[in-house]
Amino acid sequence: MSFETYNPTSTLVVPGKIIKQAKFPFIDVHGHQYRMATQDLSPVVAAMDTLNMKIMVNLSGRSGDNLKMAVKNIADHFPNRFVVFANIDFNNAGAEGWIEKTVAQLKQDVKNGAKGLKVYKSLGMHNKDVQGNRLAVDDTRLDPIWETCGDLGIPVLIHSADPKSFWDDFNADNERWLELKTHPRRKRSANDPAPWEQIIAEQHRMFKKHPKTTFINAHMGWYANNLGRLGELLDEIPNMNVGIGAIIAELGRQPRFAKAFFIKYQDRILFGKDSWKPEEFPTYFRVLESADEYFPYHKKYHAFWAMYGLDLPDKVLKKVYYKNALRIVTGLDSTMFPN
Repeated sequence: MSFETYNPTSTLVVPGKIIKQAKFPFIDVHGHQYRMATQDLSPVVAAMDTLNMKIMVNLSGRSGDNLKMAVKNIADHFPNRFVVFANIDFNNAGAEGWIEKTVAQLKQDVKNGAKGLKVYKSLGMHNKDVQGNRLAVDDTRLDPIWETCGDLGIPVLIHSADPKSFWDDFNADNERWLELKTHPRRKRSANDPAPWEQIIAEQHRMFKKHPKTTFINAHMGWYANNLGRLGELLDEIPNMNVGIGAIIAELGRQPRFAKAFFIKYQDRILFGKDSWKPEEFPTYFRVLESADEYFPYHKKYHAFWAMYGLDLPDKVLKKVYYKNALRIVTGLDSTMFPN
């Protein structure tokens, strides 16, 4: 038997139970529905209802006609249950007229119903400028985009880089060894396409340069395993908020420290899941809501360790589940949520 298949059932018997539905109605600010322009949304809404999810923010809203069709599909069938964020193709930045055309399209997308801008990790990692060079997250040629978002009052949810371990040596000391072994395409050399620290620093400089724009840093900015440093960054960058998508395993192994962090920064943290897999949401609910000990995570290759509940106070849960999103993403239907 290989290490990859070794996954023993715990013999520990402790109180606790699976939480299949969130204690309070919630907003998922990090959802993805890639065919929203044409898909039947009924099965999605049915699953949302079982979870107590009232609103999904679809970050894959695209742009132009695709976005208009997605907004219409929502309005025609499930108004108020979904909103979309616009997307930008950053390739060819710096070309003549590129920034003017891009900003004009963003303004039109917002006029057509987009409630924010989602920036994928391709910015800083894969996108190339007009000369074929890597496009940095803080490239000054992109400044009008961030300024426009601030002027329009829409948030920017941005994903930069990936976990730092993907850049580290692939050896027995790498905590993500199992994930990289089973998903080898995620492994990067130290400078591919740039050092992790460089990409993250670019992001932080961009945040600081645009203090009037509200940013939601996806995946807690890849600092969920270093909440002390993340707290310093939140103190330094008051226009930065964080989403918890795909990093719940980091929080579930440090329940006391994470609970203190959530209480201190309760106005800056938003619920988000990332991938649309309804069967994985109970792990999030249990980590956030319960005081349970040593329960399993849903993907061994993400976390071979057990989870512990943060047992967050109701006041904090409400902010994480919906109040912060209602404040930051304008135009959401607040009547579906308690005070």
